[in-house]
Amino acid sequence: MSSYMNPLIVQSDRTVLLEVGNPLYEEARDLLAFFAELVKSPEHIHTYAITPLSLWNAAAAGLTASGVLEGLERFAKFPVPPALRVEIQDLMGRYGKVRLMRGSDGALLLQADDPLLLTELWHQKTVRPLLLAERPDGLVVDPGARGQLKYAMIKIGFPVEDGAGYQTGAPLPVHLREISRGGRPFAMRTYQEQAVRAFHKEGSLFGGSGVIVLPCGAGKTVVGIGTMAAVGQQTLVLTTNITAVRQWIRELLDKTDLTPDQVGEYTGEVKEIKPVTVSTYQMLTHRNAEGERAVHLELLGARAWGLIIYDEVHTLPAPIFRATAEIQALRRLGLTATLIREDGRETDVFSLIGPKRYEVPWRILEGAGFIAAATCTEIRIGLDERVRLAYATADDRAKVRYAAENPAKDVIVQAIVARHPGEQTLVIGQYLDQLKRLSELLGAPLITGKTPEKEREVLYAGFKEGTIPVLVVSKVANFAVDLPDASVAIQVSGTFGSRQEEAQRLGRVLRPKANGQPASFYALVTRETRDQEFALKRQLFLTEQGYQYEITHGEAFLGGEPVGAPAP
Repeated sequence: MSSYMNPLIVQSDRTVLLEVGNPLYEEARDLLAFFAELVKSPEHIHTYAITPLSLWNAAAAGLTASGVLEGLERFAKFPVPPALRVEIQDLMGRYGKVRLMRGSDGALLLQADDPLLLTELWHQKTVRPLLLAERPDGLVVDPGARGQLKYAMIKIGFPVEDGAGYQTGAPLPVHLREISRGGRPFAMRTYQEQAVRAFHKEGSLFGGSGVIVLPCGAGKTVVGIGTMAAVGQQTLVLTTNITAVRQWIRELLDKTDLTPDQVGEYTGEVKEIKPVTVSTYQMLTHRNAEGERAVHLELLGARAWGLIIYDEVHTLPAPIFRATAEIQALRRLGLTATLIREDGRETDVFSLIGPKRYEVPWRILEGAGFIAAATCTEIRIGLDERVRLAYATADDRAKVRYAAENPAKDVIVQAIVARHPGEQTLVIGQYLDQLKRLSELLGAPLITGKTPEKEREVLYAGFKEGTIPVLVVSKVANFAVDLPDASVAIQVSGTFGSRQEEAQRLGRVLRPKANGQPASFYALVTRETRDQEFALKRQLFLTEQGYQYEITHGEAFLGGEPVGAPAP
């Protein structure tokens, strides 16, 4: 094939244009996912950005500069610009150029093969306060500043490879069962085993910290459990809510030889510290009064932990980042479906938790049958006549809410539920008034942040068992909620243009179904409003993962019946 038939145009400003209609589109897209970030995805040409962080994550995961360049050249219409070739080689070469190691006397040292680079760092104003002395074998680092140093170094363009090792936690042998306590055969999947190996690196100095990126439904909890078995030391698991805490505990007891007296819950309801303790980010950051230190953060140092697991690591609150900067001598595993953070703190995850160690594109796991196939449909609906005037005269914040809560969405939700009889359906939204209205229309229970935990568990159990066919949920269901039989998700409103939220909500329906049926994900959007602007941002995630995103209008979906304002 002539290079002019290839799908990529690689530009010297680190942007890459990808032709969607090209026969090689999918191959090129899967390649770019490893070292570039999708920034725009209109119908025909998608735009990717090659960033320093995306290249450093690729390098940490084992990809080389020559591998990146060979891939670009294979799919590019025109030669890769020479300046970009040099820049990719330079940026990827920076990962590992500076290392944290232990000296023969146990001192924490910043080392590099280039003595002049160390001299430059010694005089660098943001790095110098974290250093204690110059020595022939490296720069002596303040032991308490290990995290701060890595954070400062990435800000000046030199990501540190941390090989200083980790303290040994209290031993805790963990063995995986071949038959779960529930009586089902159990074995780690190949990609889960690969993820554990990529993180642990057989216990070497350069293993023990980093992030595993896998789709919702792909078994990130199993990767965490496998890592615990590999490390064999007492473990603290941090997750997003009490529901997730109890799911972790159930999984640990079901799939390992750990006993109930070895696994503890540390929440607002139960406070147990055991060899494996599972808690929430909110619990650790809770303050009794404004200005006080978070009263439970001491849990991080309360025991001789050998491993801390950060579930849904992309949601880490600032106090946990700060505390993590102080505990760099502990092994740290981050689990997530997406490294995207809406606050732009991806570099904090890289420097304080660790770089990306392993990732598998969603569509690859779908093709192998490990997650369900999914169809994604955006339904654009006119703004209801009752609120068009209010929207037109409102300020920006009110406009967002008017568009998101558009009453004309209600009839579409009812039509979707009717179109999927017998399928377990989640209706997911942001605004409680809207969700209460839909709960009443559908005759379906509602779960919000105010729903007591015991009631949530009863409703989730009823949904899993099929006695509750439709469940209306707020954003509390975005994270770490295991609803394996959900096959339809209807998103009626969301958090601005959050790509991470889109990942979590799609993930609610991606667990493989016993009957093999595909999943359906619907996003309801009020057209020609702020709602549609935010939807364009959320689409980026779905496009990046390879999902076809069908767009239709409410009138067409209803077979020509009017809904809201007429379609243009």
